[in-house]
Amino acid sequence: MEGRSSEECNALSHEVIGAALEVHKQVGPGLLEIVYEECLAEELALRGLKVERQVSLPIIYKGKEIGHPLTIDMLVEDCIIIELKAVKELHDVYSAQLLSYLRLSNLKLGFLINFNSVQLRDGLKRIVNGL
Repeated sequence: MEGRSSEECNALSHEVIGAALEVHKQVGPGLLEIVYEECLAEELALRGLKVERQVSLPIIYKGKEIGHPLTIDMLVEDCIIIELKAVKELHDVYSAQLLSYLRLSNLKLGFLINFNSVQLRDGLKRIVNGL
């Protein structure tokens, strides 16, 4: 995947966080992940950002495409991956999963967002790949 510069993606990250906060404020915790995906996609689009949902990411191993592709929850402006959760608590494996997505896509910035948090800041993690 070709993305924007690290500086551009970092600047866009403020919009992503703001959009996530707005969704959480409007609908609150306790819903299904798909509801948050739809709402966040709409909020990002309202802010004029390009959003792709359920993006297929091929697995390339030693130069060969193998197996079934992975699926990224959201890709914003071809540079920020968003992995959404609606779980009781975030586990380390979710961060590792997002980092793997970033490495496989050659992108630098991602957000792990757990909307099932009373305060969204407690469910928001910024993950970077080699910045």
